[in-house]
Amino acid sequence: MLQVDEKLALPVVALHLHELEISEPRADFDQEAARAEADARDGKVADGAPARALYRRLGDDPTRHRPSSEALLRRVRRGQPLPRVNSLVDVANVVSLRLQVPVGLYDLDRVQGQLKLRLGRPAESYAGIGKDTINVAGRLCVADDLGACGNPSADSARTMITTGTDQAAWIFFLPVRERDLSLTYELVARYGRGLVRVAKP
Repeated sequence: MLQVDEKLALPVVALHLHELEISEPRADFDQEAARAEADARDGKVADGAPARALYRRLGDDPTRHRPSSEALLRRVRRGQPLPRVNSLVDVANVVSLRLQVPVGLYDLDRVQGQLKLRLGRPAESYAGIGKDTINVAGRLCVADDLGACGNPSADSARTMITTGTDQAAWIFFLPVRERDLSLTYELVARYGRGLVRVAKP
């Protein structure tokens, strides 16, 4: 499901989510999101330094292109709530905020061929979700046979998760602990109504 460029040697964690039943944002997730927001404001989330170190290691400036996990943290600390998109994306945002690990989500039925983790090619870009064109030239990105479709800062409109998504790739761009995976499995099963298996890169 995910091939990692050998030259990068990145210990990412990829999950295959299947038999999903994704809905519009769920009211019964409000409390879960509110707890994560409160913990973030109180400093009770993981350290964001590893994500910033990943960017610097690959020659990217994390103050110019922020890891998505840090962007969520900064949003919450400014007093804004987590964005509510749909039941699976909402779970990913809570997990990413708590762990301070960027998470990528990709609708596997919209992916052409195999997903690959590599550096962007010269002038490579893609249409972001509700954003302008995302330039990934020389930056870490996720790509398929059609080109780049995500990175640790922002995913693409082409492979984004919708309520029609049946199966998805979930990528942690940094290593996570077993208890973090257990939390992910639990939340995906409860709110994304899907099954999860680890996919070895």
